[in-house]
Amino acid sequence: MKILITGDLGYIGSVLTPLLVESGHEVAGLDIGYFADCLLTPTFEEYRRFAKDIREVSSDDVVGFDAIIHLAGLSNDPAGELQPELTEQINLDATVKLGRLAKSAGVKRFIYASSQSMYGISSSSEELDEDLSEKLPLTTYARTKWEAEIALKELQSANFSVICFRPSTVFGVSPRLRCDIVFNNFVACAFTTGKIEILSDGTPWRPVVHIRDVCSAFIAGLEAPLDLVAGRSYNVGISNGNFSVRDLAEAAQRAVPGTEIKFMGKHGGDSRTYKVSFKRILSELSGWYKPEWNLDSGGRELVEFFKAINFSEDDFRGPKTNRLPKLKQYFAEIRK
Repeated sequence: MKILITGDLGYIGSVLTPLLVESGHEVAGLDIGYFADCLLTPTFEEYRRFAKDIREVSSDDVVGFDAIIHLAGLSNDPAGELQPELTEQINLDATVKLGRLAKSAGVKRFIYASSQSMYGISSSSEELDEDLSEKLPLTTYARTKWEAEIALKELQSANFSVICFRPSTVFGVSPRLRCDIVFNNFVACAFTTGKIEILSDGTPWRPVVHIRDVCSAFIAGLEAPLDLVAGRSYNVGISNGNFSVRDLAEAAQRAVPGTEIKFMGKHGGDSRTYKVSFKRILSELSGWYKPEWNLDSGGRELVEFFKAINFSEDDFRGPKTNRLPKLKQYFAEIRK
């Protein structure tokens, strides 16, 4: 299959792209390169690549592909609020434009990396499903992800299939590791400082999922029959995949024994809390999506990775592994 991956030089793209190449697919990547130099380890990049802003994509860029996996975007709530108008342009306007171009070019499958941030704060003790549960996006990032899903599904037709995956908060090793996402942050903090300070009281809920299981979901979107997945949204996670922040901190402590955990009893700028249902993906896509990772195996993997690369506190706190300071650095440089 000929596949275009947007955002191939990001956290997830740096893991997914080699997996697809190894599986025999003909892969091309399109990425502006905001995070191209964030490599902690060498990675496989022997495939066709385009250095291009997603807002400037043309019909020529998408012609000839069987599928597009659209990962590119400003990815997480703080980064999205840095320049809300830019988030709107990239995460919503450019995404819908890409979908329209793909449909006109004869692309058969458009696989969209959406987000569970659209659920916001849930007052329900029930696990949230994809269609019936209320969407309460609290940020520009969350709203644009939700609105992009709606607009993309309006393009659905007999010859153009849109499949939306809403990953839980991702964790796990990538050549372009992120430490601004919760479990990676906890393990990295424990490894480099011996302690974890948590702003909240530990009670907010966070569904989390390993990066390779997320990649497995995207691959399922490529391989599952179109009459099964076309026009569908899937929460991506594992069975019993909802954890309190306290659960995540304690798992990080197991990965780095002796770590001190301190709960500050506040909620900082992130008030999200929700439990998500993964029944749809685990049942409908059971023949293709087979998650293999949990917090403990992922925590061990991170610690082994940190040891292998002599990961430091500067690495943990610096722009190479944190998207917001990296973006601020990038925008400051282009303004010079």
